Amino acid sequence: MTDTRTLIEALRQFRDERDWAQFHNGKDLALALSIEASELLELFLWKPAEDADPAKLREELADVFAYALLLADKYGLDVGQIVLDKIEKNRQKYPVEKAKGSAKKYHEL
Repeated sequence: MTDTRTLIEALRQFRDERDWAQFHNGKDLALALSIEASELLELFLWKPAEDADPAKLREELADVFAYALLLADKYGLDVGQIVLDKIEKNRQKYPVEKAKGSAKKYHEL
């Protein structure tokens, strides 16, 4: 599995070769991430989930990850650490003994 640092370096190189860093401010990266996430959702629209085209899913998910990584990089965030931090926060909000098997929000448990 490729680590996030390698992915970010590859994204930076691709971006820098095209002089696109000038367009990659936080706001526009967040907008691009949202747009790509919407394109991912569109693959599931009006059909059963299992009917989504795997090749298109792969492409759109790659775009989502790419913009998320570029946004994290823009703000100097360690992707692994922020995900682990969020898991710990959610562990507190959703204790196993209350949340197991439930789709309720933390304030409804």
